[in-house]
Amino acid sequence: MSASDLRKTYLKYKVGVSGSALDNNCGPGAFRKSYEIGKAIAKEKAVIVTGDTTGIPYEAAKGAKAAGGISIGLSPASSKLEHVKKYRLPTDYMDLVIYTGFEYSGRNLLFVRSCDAVIFVCGRVGTLNEFTIAFEDKKPIGILTNTGGITDEIEHILEVARRGGGKVIYNEDPTTLVREILEMVHKEERELK
Repeated sequence: MSASDLRKTYLKYKVGVSGSALDNNCGPGAFRKSYEIGKAIAKEKAVIVTGDTTGIPYEAAKGAKAAGGISIGLSPASSKLEHVKKYRLPTDYMDLVIYTGFEYSGRNLLFVRSCDAVIFVCGRVGTLNEFTIAFEDKKPIGILTNTGGITDEIEHILEVARRGGGKVIYNEDPTTLVREILEMVHKEERELK
């Protein structure tokens, strides 16, 4: 086995989960569906990446860990102390936390760029920021429909922006959405060869 073949056996796809840190704008069942997305990512042997925050991303990380998955969080803080004391963010359900020190907007950029694909659930302005980064970077994007917040507006935003549909998949079933987004990532990787 060549060195590059050996390396490929250890590489896993990284799927980001973005969404509202609060539940004040999410539709019924959004948090449960986010948990199911995390489980589905782990069952597909992919790694979940989040902004290491509360709400939707937290539930997704919890679901991934319940299914035996690996989770990586990118924090806006520069240290664990700042993460907990200043930002009041959780530390559980993460295998690895990267303290970016770039506050939310800088963290958002690093979070999206570290993923092979990003799934969006519910969300507010931070989620929209992460969506536009993913869209501009031509990442495969999954939208979990009927979860409220900004994700219910994405089709309209893309229509008004007149930039095309991008690589966006819409589905209301968490498991199917994860499978579809990973198929897109895998297809793109095959095209690189």
